[in-house]
Amino acid sequence: MHFFRVLRIAGLVLLLGMATAVAADYKVGERLPRETPDPASGPYRALNWDELMPADWDPMAAFKGIDLDQLEDSDPRAIEALEKVRLAWNNAPIVPALNRQRVEIPGFVVPLDADPQRVQEFLLVPYFGACIHVPPPPGNQVIHIIPPTTLPKEQRKVLKDAFSRYGAISVSGLLETVSSDTPMGFAGYRIRADRLDLYKPPAN
Repeated sequence: MHFFRVLRIAGLVLLLGMATAVAADYKVGERLPRETPDPASGPYRALNWDELMPADWDPMAAFKGIDLDQLEDSDPRAIEALEKVRLAWNNAPIVPALNRQRVEIPGFVVPLDADPQRVQEFLLVPYFGACIHVPPPPGNQVIHIIPPTTLPKEQRKVLKDAFSRYGAISVSGLLETVSSDTPMGFAGYRIRADRLDLYKPPAN
């Protein structure tokens, strides 16, 4: 089942808590269109977010026995249920075969650095508004991005714009099955980025 549809069914399409940072181009919960891999795209394989989840993994398993529609946000049972989901999703399985592949993947920026002028790391997530409220996406749907030490001027601008708007970028680099526990969510993967580009929707 498509991950975004899972979130909608579960009633967990997340609301942004930072209204001033909303990007006008996207709605909360919106995903980028899936791109068709281009065999001639160079040294990076186009990767889509569904490939980061094992085919036999069911993200809905964490919701068994939980009826969120019957619970108010302040209900202790709701808080307990969300904590159960968060723990399960932090331990979401990754795909070991992806380790050390050179990939290109588009997604939305979740800053980990307060100053966009001195970015050392950030998270990449599949839909707009993720990681702002609990629970963040499963760990296998969060990538910890380590940018190059030195970024060309145009890539610094891409990153600055994405940070200011929580916008979409395309990341190219070495994917590793290395987990990271960050203040904004648990990441099941890491990319040591070679380059950062403004996301361009696929041509129709």
